Amino acid sequence: MYVCGLVIPVPEGQMEAYRRWAENGAKLFKDYGCLEIVESWEDFVPDGKQTDFRRAVAAKPGEKIVFTWQVWPDKESFQAAETRMHEDERFDTAGEPPFDARRLILGCFSPIFSMGREA
Repeated sequence: MYVCGLVIPVPEGQMEAYRRWAENGAKLFKDYGCLEIVESWEDFVPDGKQTDFRRAVAAKPGEKIVFTWQVWPDKESFQAAETRMHEDERFDTAGEPPFDARRLILGCFSPIFSMGREA
């Protein structure tokens, strides 16, 4: 298993547009072997004393935090898919994301422990 996670600031009024955009994108990711995608809309994101999700993405007033992750079979599958996806014209016609993509955070991780999921 290989996990890619993102933290994204999205204007509060764009939740439904974001959901549609993410749902359409998930269909394409599935074509490339992504096993699972979870899109989570902010429910409780407290302000931290030193750092927090909002500061990490320079969230502006009126923006909500989306926390999303993708599960891939392994790092090699993800890397191969990334290469092929950049050549796929369907991503060019997927539409502009309903958020400022310059402020999202992306990170990929190799799990060291998992509970409740087959590794």
